Amino acid sequence: MGLKFIKISVVYFVIGVCIGMYMSMTQKFTFTSVHVHINLLGWMSMALAGLIYVAFPSAEKTTLAKVHFWIHNISLPIMMIGLAFLVSGTEKAEPAVATGGTLMVLGIILFAINVLKNCKNK
Repeated sequence: MGLKFIKISVVYFVIGVCIGMYMSMTQKFTFTSVHVHINLLGWMSMALAGLIYVAFPSAEKTTLAKVHFWIHNISLPIMMIGLAFLVSGTEKAEPAVATGGTLMVLGIILFAINVLKNCKNK
C-alpha cells in the first residue's frame, strides 16, 4: 500500500502543479483553493502516508490501509471537482464538496486509527 500511495501522490502533484501553471499563465486565480487542496491532500498527505506505510509494514498490510487508500482516492476527486465548479459559480456543486469532504475526513480518521494501532517500534 505504501508504494501505491506514493505513486498516486505523484499524479496528484502533477495535477496540482498544472493547475498552478494554468493560473499563473492566465493570471486568473479562481482555482487557488483547488490547487492548494490537491497539493496538500493529494500530493503531500498521500506521499507522507505512503512513507509511513513503508516504514511500518504492520500498518501497511492492514485492511484499514486499503480502505484508507480507496476512500482517499474516491473522495478527493469528488471534492475537488465539486470545489472547481463551486468557485466557478455553480452553487449546486456544494453537495459534492460536502460529500467528498466528509468521506475524506472518514478516510483520514481510519488512517489515524491504523497508525495509532499498528505503528510500533521494531
